[in-house]
Amino acid sequence: MNTIANTPAPPYYAVIFTSFLNEGTDDYTAVAEYALSLAKQQPGFLGYEGVRNGMGISVSYWDSLEAIRSWKNHPQHLALQKQEAHWYRQSKIRISRVERDY
Repeated sequence: MNTIANTPAPPYYAVIFTSFLNEGTDDYTAVAEYALSLAKQQPGFLGYEGVRNGMGISVSYWDSLEAIRSWKNHPQHLALQKQEAHWYRQSKIRISRVERDY
């Protein structure tokens, strides 16, 4: 996606996912696009920004911690999370509250 997310006035939440892919993960792009299409359908989803150039950084924006929890526990998302070791040699998730944006 080549745009900056159009988020509402703060406060809201950002889920920052940082990762390095394993070798031979040709199926990753399709799976990532599928996961994003699911996330966009979830209540509380506000937007997404991401880049991959060696290290991948994906930021999804949410209106509440409850919305983030619901997405984390979504059945199809849980199934994808179980396969995480296949795609990523290293990954980390950080959740933060956005107080200001400009």
